[in-house]
Amino acid sequence: MVVVSASRGAGSASPQASRPVAKARMTGKQRREQLLDIGRHLFAEKGFDGTSVEEIASTAEVSKPVVYEHFGGKEGLYAVVVDREIRCLLDSITGALSTEAHPRQLLEQAALALLGYIETSTDGFRILVRDSPVAQSTGTFASLISDVASQVEYILADEFKRRGFEPRVAPLYAQMLVGMVALTGQHWLDHRKPKKSDVAAHLVNLAWNGLSGLERRPSLRGQPAPPAPSTGT
Repeated sequence: MVVVSASRGAGSASPQASRPVAKARMTGKQRREQLLDIGRHLFAEKGFDGTSVEEIASTAEVSKPVVYEHFGGKEGLYAVVVDREIRCLLDSITGALSTEAHPRQLLEQAALALLGYIETSTDGFRILVRDSPVAQSTGTFASLISDVASQVEYILADEFKRRGFEPRVAPLYAQMLVGMVALTGQHWLDHRKPKKSDVAAHLVNLAWNGLSGLERRPSLRGQPAPPAPSTGT
């Protein structure tokens, strides 16, 4: 009878057990998402000019050609990141405006949607509000504001008609309204005080109470009032 010593496996590992565990190879889609996540964080932290392809590749533990293979370079990666963030924020705000609700409630929902995006996608919002040459060609925060304003415009136009105001100025008021909310969001991005719901309440307080007190024919103090629009014959 052959007795096998039990101490054999205790002092030395088997050849199979001593082999290092190889990392699972990422699929092309997984690698692309990894590079987008890394690029998004670096662009938010350092800006477009302060981020290099070398740093992106090093953080992802890949070679520079891998970044070029997926995006053609830093510019291509940045463009995809910006496009994603624009669509995410725009979808959030337009979704808040697409419900059947009182105009004031719609304003509340839109303000909360923007602040909620800032809260959950801080890196993305930092990228959108940065000024860079690439952003000017692929999409800017200003163009995003215009897109959102176009969604608000029809709400204001309907409200203006109901109140007997001139609906043709609704696009101008939409730009003002959305711009006010957006700039407040930029301020809240860094301060985070007061809490989100309080910021939204103050925004709506100024916007709604301002809208409720609109003059039909506003003019500058000390300047003659503009002539009433011609109604034709």
